[in-house]
Amino acid sequence: MTRARPALHDLGVKSEAIDQRAFEALVVELSPGMLRMARGYVRTDGAAEDVVQEAWLAVVKGLDGFEGRSSLRTWVLGIVINIARRRGARDARVVPFASLETGEGEPAVDPARFLPADHDRWPGHWAIPPEPWPAEALEREETLAVLRAAVDALPEAQRAVVMLRDMVGCTAEETCEALGLTDANQRVLLHRGRSRVRAALEDAFRARREP
Repeated sequence: MTRARPALHDLGVKSEAIDQRAFEALVVELSPGMLRMARGYVRTDGAAEDVVQEAWLAVVKGLDGFEGRSSLRTWVLGIVINIARRRGARDARVVPFASLETGEGEPAVDPARFLPADHDRWPGHWAIPPEPWPAEALEREETLAVLRAAVDALPEAQRAVVMLRDMVGCTAEETCEALGLTDANQRVLLHRGRSRVRAALEDAFRARREP
């Protein structure tokens, strides 16, 4: 996702202000985790990309004030979490008109996959037809969907800890620093969140096995 991996000029920063190569290496390393973290708070992938873009701008502006009391990754993730929380709360108060059709605020299928309305013979028909999924792929997609829904349904504190530990790959110490938690609280939230997610997966697998 290109928008989530900005270059310095994309953020309006002169290249001589910050080492371009070092910044690009940092973006490549941290952007995937930032995007996953942001997606836990906002409704769409596009909104998550916007959050990451805004977070990188905040990182560049705030680098001079970074005192190294936590790791750089922890500091950056903390910025992402704060921005994503605000964006998620704001989006929750607004239901875009376009989202009434798909529930996601964007077309369920890329419009480019259909023939244009002025096509000679088949206006609006498939230009690129859907390909059938193998059964194994379908099962994997279903499992990922259940997992994603289970994580999204967690209370915010549990969701944040589970995402940082299990999806972003943070250590317990980094998670505590990013969220301002004690180690004991972090362990309790992680256990409760993982237990809920595991229960949701077990229910889904049990439903598949039942005739």
